[in-house]
Amino acid sequence: MRVFSKLFILTLLLHLSLSSLQAQKQVRLTIAFYNLENLFDTIDGENNDADFLPDGKNQWTPEKYKQKLHNMAYAISQIGSKRGPDILGVCEIENRGVLEDLLKEPELQNAGYEIVHFDSPDKRGIDCALFYRSRYYQFSDARPHPVILKGEEYIKTRDVLEVNGLLLGEPVSFLVGHWPSRVGGEQVSLKRRLYAAEVMRSVTDSLLAANANNKVILMGDFNDDPTSPSVVRGLRTKSSAEHLAATDLFNPMAALYSSGRGTLAYRDVWSLFDNLVVTSNLVGGATNQLHLLQDRATGDYGHIFNADFLTQKTGHFKGYPFRTFSSGRFQGGYSDHYPVYLYLTKTLEE
Repeated sequence: MRVFSKLFILTLLLHLSLSSLQAQKQVRLTIAFYNLENLFDTIDGENNDADFLPDGKNQWTPEKYKQKLHNMAYAISQIGSKRGPDILGVCEIENRGVLEDLLKEPELQNAGYEIVHFDSPDKRGIDCALFYRSRYYQFSDARPHPVILKGEEYIKTRDVLEVNGLLLGEPVSFLVGHWPSRVGGEQVSLKRRLYAAEVMRSVTDSLLAANANNKVILMGDFNDDPTSPSVVRGLRTKSSAEHLAATDLFNPMAALYSSGRGTLAYRDVWSLFDNLVVTSNLVGGATNQLHLLQDRATGDYGHIFNADFLTQKTGHFKGYPFRTFSSGRFQGGYSDHYPVYLYLTKTLEE
């Protein structure tokens, strides 16, 4: 009888253990950012879009626009997983209309994306936006934050987009930016990117002050690398996931850059302007809370999607991102930037 009782108890415990495991599900979400490189329509708008009209410099016809939409939709559908990213920040888009056209493409029409977008004051009209799947993200509110370039107020640059909501039931905010370019030289233009960095950091600090449990993901084309002063001093990021304080920001892309990888190339030098940065409460923590997924093989938290089809195969720019235009000629490619992404994971009770 005692043997029978022990076997019964062991069987019962095993059953309960298996039942507990079966009641749990690990969810993995892809968070990504992509510079879509001049996604303009063919309509003459109030912005400075003359180059992207049928009779303009680029002879931007409906056929070229349609091919661009198809290319970008396919690329997006491949980022991170077979279903594409669950949250995607984008920049260099002309207006909400091109985003709606993009989601009509076969690769994305059933992807379940919603759009968050505001028009920016940029003279070319290029904006930032966010796609999200309402299946995972319960949107609450959004707003643009202007970036004022002190002493150069006449230069109008892109706003920082703030989006707030619940991701798998947890408060998560997304900030999307496209910082001022390096026109005039890297050092001369640095102060402009520092202003953009300070806006992003200020918004992040305000969100954390209002709710320390809020998790914030900052993303964008910063026009600077993870080691640049605007990112390290302006945004005040850390390159290591170790020993982070509550208000620290961790840049998962820093390790990729230090290993020689990048998202765009110029004169055979790779840069990593496309950054994904997270608050420290997304690093580590309990499995039943959202946290960054680390690649067990490489130790990396961030990833660059440099798929073969996104890469130039021939010519002087072989090995570079396969872009839409090169030396003024239409190439029929994708973008001059590779997209970047990271994974968030959480164990849910079913």
